[in-house]
Amino acid sequence: MAGFAVIAAAYLIVRPAADVGCTPLEVSSSIEKDVLLGELAERYNKSDRRVGGRCAVVTVHGLSSGASTDALAGEWEVKQPRLPRPQVWLPTSTLWTGQLKLLDEAAGRPAQTPGRYPSIANSPLVIAMPQPKGEVLRQRGPLGWGEILGSSGRTDWAAFGRPEWGRFTFGKVNPNLSTSGLAATIATYYAAINRASDLTESDLANPAVTQFVRRIEANVSHYSDDIVDLLKDRAEADLFGAGTEAPTDMSAVVTQEELVYQYNEGELSPTRGEKPRVPLVAIYPKEGTFNLDHPYVVLPSASPEQRDAAADFLEFLQAPPQQESFSRHGFRDHERNASRPLVASVGGREAQELTYFDPPDPAVVKAILTGWGTLRKKANILVAVDTSGSMNAKIGDRTRFQVATRAAAKGFGLLNSEDQVALWSFSSETRQRPRSPYSEEVRLSAFRQEVLTNKINNLHVEGGTALYATVRAAHRHMLDRYDQSRINAVVVLTDGKNEYNKDNDLARLLRDVALDPDRPIKIFCVAFDEQSDFGTLDRIAKASAGKAFDARDPAKIDDAFVKLVSSF
Repeated sequence: MAGFAVIAAAYLIVRPAADVGCTPLEVSSSIEKDVLLGELAERYNKSDRRVGGRCAVVTVHGLSSGASTDALAGEWEVKQPRLPRPQVWLPTSTLWTGQLKLLDEAAGRPAQTPGRYPSIANSPLVIAMPQPKGEVLRQRGPLGWGEILGSSGRTDWAAFGRPEWGRFTFGKVNPNLSTSGLAATIATYYAAINRASDLTESDLANPAVTQFVRRIEANVSHYSDDIVDLLKDRAEADLFGAGTEAPTDMSAVVTQEELVYQYNEGELSPTRGEKPRVPLVAIYPKEGTFNLDHPYVVLPSASPEQRDAAADFLEFLQAPPQQESFSRHGFRDHERNASRPLVASVGGREAQELTYFDPPDPAVVKAILTGWGTLRKKANILVAVDTSGSMNAKIGDRTRFQVATRAAAKGFGLLNSEDQVALWSFSSETRQRPRSPYSEEVRLSAFRQEVLTNKINNLHVEGGTALYATVRAAHRHMLDRYDQSRINAVVVLTDGKNEYNKDNDLARLLRDVALDPDRPIKIFCVAFDEQSDFGTLDRIAKASAGKAFDARDPAKIDDAFVKLVSSF
């Protein structure tokens, strides 16, 4: 026994030293599965597997499919300086491998993703709806994308015999950033041509097709940068809201099936494991849907040893114990089969009951992304910029105001010329603005980047922060100019908290800006600098079914504005 103890102790002490020679394998995963893959990688690393007599150590980091495509197409170290370059890439769909191939060809370099790739899991795209509303639709029998999401803005839920439910709008993620948003956009094109394959660029130019897609986009409540965040917000509203259903103007959300399962099982709840009062059901349109195939891509940058390790890790992921882990998170297995708990939770269908669209040629996908800006729902946006004296504080060799407004100008440059934008400045009463803490700098009008940028650059910084009074007035201003054909929103950029004694009643403000599902005015807040009262800004945004973006670290301000503008 003593001898055995010595041998065992020696093994535990020597083992780490031996593992110094392990083959390192860096994996970049899409964000809806990165935590799970990290757990599976840890399981793999502890499994004592050997490839060619050597161990391998797998490390996983999460990055959205769109962002990773962009980084792989350029200089990874510049695009993602905080993340190591991967040797294995696990995007949500082969839609992104096709786009990377196009980018490589355009740059005149060998394609990094030239072929077809095995799946580690699958998840069809679905239309998720609160159970009562989903059951009403299911009673109508099989319905298509246009019949569900393209309901006329004049009839809305009245078309389904429930006029008391008001407008029919849905949530969707920006297709330039999200796989579910991209797949949903492509699916509407397939539904428009009534085919499940062979979508062509000539189809995209067909006026009847563009009209069909535009009609669906017209019912978007607002876009989002992250489908997981959108569903987490809904879960939070369900948990803390009054009544039996989450306060929202969205009748539906286009998302991955596994996220509907995770929502229903409480995995997206702020109190993890607490199931929603009103679960979601998955609707599968009659024309078919997209399968998000989660491809396993070994990149050319992998060394021979890393390619061997990658092959072994793939074999590990496709083995039954790991597939069971994917199943417990709502994924279908690598052969597209659904588990019984998944089918029961979301009201799902078995594999043989589903029709899938074929992925279009990458050039067609690129054309869809290029044209989406003209077909997406347009916006009316009032931008309120904090010009209080604290914005003069220095960040390096620039002021807070200069850093923030530079990021704002850069972000709003992504808007469409058909969007309408107004600009307000706010602080408190000052010598230049003696009668009101806020003033209109640019009237609500067609977006012109140069006009907005010049006006922002010439704003005067002085005074306190009349946050509540400005938000209330801006909300009322946009409500008076409400346009049902557009996304209507207020954007607030501030570095502080309310410092205005004439209006310091937060409870009243939250009541005043509370969501009206028939005329929603969403409030989006950007908290800039560590002095910002992010908690309060988050409450204001959520009261209106909007969103607050945390840029208290000035290094995150550019990213915050890209995400913000992706909401429109």
